[in-house]
Amino acid sequence: MRVTLGLGSNKKYNGMSCVQILDEAVKKISTFVTNLEISSIYRTQAMYVTDQDDFYNMVVCGDYSGSCFQLLDDIHNVESSLGRDRSKEFRNGPRSLDVDIELFGNERVNTENLVVPHERMTERAFVLKPLLEILHKNADKFKAEISFYEEKLSHLSDQRIDMLS
Repeated sequence: MRVTLGLGSNKKYNGMSCVQILDEAVKKISTFVTNLEISSIYRTQAMYVTDQDDFYNMVVCGDYSGSCFQLLDDIHNVESSLGRDRSKEFRNGPRSLDVDIELFGNERVNTENLVVPHERMTERAFVLKPLLEILHKNADKFKAEISFYEEKLSHLSDQRIDMLS
């Protein structure tokens, strides 16, 4: 199944910078998501809870052979291995690593623990801009998706997002 994951970090962990945490997360994700395509890293303003450090965000896409709930378990393991402790944080607050399942093929899931497609995906420039970067690499294959996400992104010009690498 083709999956899209959004990654974010705004809190150092174990001597690693946010960018290093994202790099390490991608390495760990590549052990269970194959044919990984990786966006650049973007520095973005915090949303929802704005009194915190900027986030570093990126998107990865690839193939996953399990269910979306197995993927959720896998990414929770990656998050905890890189310092995330949900019991010590508040919603939308600072965290060493956040990995969201943005898309899981064409599947739609709406449970207490998982909503796919991610319910706030199209209101977040920090997801759409790196996703479009990946989609443009295969523009012939993803014309409809590119048009859809570009239109959504055009309404988010008030969100600061700067490419790092």
